[in-house]
Amino acid sequence: MLAWNDRLSVNIAEIDSQHKKLVDMVNELHDAMKAGKAETVMVHIVKEMKQYAASHFGLEERYMKSNNYPDYKPHKTEHDKFVAKVVQVEQDCKAGKCAMSMDILNFLSNWLVNHIKGTDKKYAPFLNNCGIH
Repeated sequence: MLAWNDRLSVNIAEIDSQHKKLVDMVNELHDAMKAGKAETVMVHIVKEMKQYAASHFGLEERYMKSNNYPDYKPHKTEHDKFVAKVVQVEQDCKAGKCAMSMDILNFLSNWLVNHIKGTDKKYAPFLNNCGIH
């Protein structure tokens, strides 16, 4: 569903590695859905995605805060909204209302790509200039 490419790179090795992992998770969900196994793996993958996203966002936010990135607050707000959406999907799954649909998958993949290409690309030069690569 998603393929990593250099256009998604923010030129910070640790963050790029984590972005690749998030892309892999979206692809894992897509593969499970195509194989008709979304229901059996959905809760596990969504839980893993929520935990990994929180860890990844924490790293980005620490870099931004420690280097006084001027757009920290709106960036963090985007992170918080994404985590809230993933938490809602996880709760729905636990409550037996888990319908892995293309809408959810499209939301996750589009958000990830748009966030990296838009919001994350904005902090990349700033952090690169602070010596973070």
